[in-house]
Amino acid sequence: MIPQPTSACRRAASPLLWWRGICVCLLLLLTGCATTAPTVPPQRSALAHWTPSPNFNARRAQLIVLHHTSIGNMEASRRVLSRAGGGNPVSAHYLIGDDGTIDQLVDDRDRSWHAGAATWAGVTDINSSSIGIELDNDGVAPFSSAQIQALIRLLADLTTRLGIPKQAVVGHGDIAPGRKNDPSVQFPWATLAQYGYGLWYDQPLIPAPPAFDSLAAMRLVGYDVSNPRAAIIAFHRHYRNMETEMLDATDASILYSLQRKLMAPR
Repeated sequence: MIPQPTSACRRAASPLLWWRGICVCLLLLLTGCATTAPTVPPQRSALAHWTPSPNFNARRAQLIVLHHTSIGNMEASRRVLSRAGGGNPVSAHYLIGDDGTIDQLVDDRDRSWHAGAATWAGVTDINSSSIGIELDNDGVAPFSSAQIQALIRLLADLTTRLGIPKQAVVGHGDIAPGRKNDPSVQFPWATLAQYGYGLWYDQPLIPAPPAFDSLAAMRLVGYDVSNPRAAIIAFHRHYRNMETEMLDATDASILYSLQRKLMAPR
């Protein structure tokens, strides 16, 4: 039998037991706080209206891909990019209207479904490594000044916040040659280059050396040249605002400039 404490002992022990109980409660509370994961704020742009799409999962971005919606109506484009279910749900991180309105549909940390089957610089899972930006445009009309200026502001925000290189801005047609043609030949890549976005060539152009391999230079830029014709058309759309399929001396000079930029010591 365990001996029972006397009344005096019980009186002496009571305060000790009370404080011990308090300490245990505090310890439990502190332990509970320590095991609670800190709240991580979402990565969203202050420039955009948050209008979430359900079509995403998590990843990290190192590339920015530009699209045109082919719709030319902001509300209809938003519905398509936010439609749940279906056989092939699509989304993008951002949607920019003709008037310069910017909507954000997917958190920057999450994977939106905008690229599809695509390759850039040997990377095939583009959705996992990119931010997708849709420009509400029918693919025929010129892009408005307000829309392009909004895009430039958004690119400045994204490259600063997410650490994406300013040169790492490409079109959907660049990463999916032969399958996609957006943004169209109307897109002003040269204007973006004036602000430092996207890889661009220097002026004046220098003639490429004899036996210069233009396709090898295109591969260095990032193009998948397994289908040379499709790659050349995509390159022309981006750098010369046309969609022809034959390389010429001007193309060689442009590619020679891009190659020198990419191979220059950093």
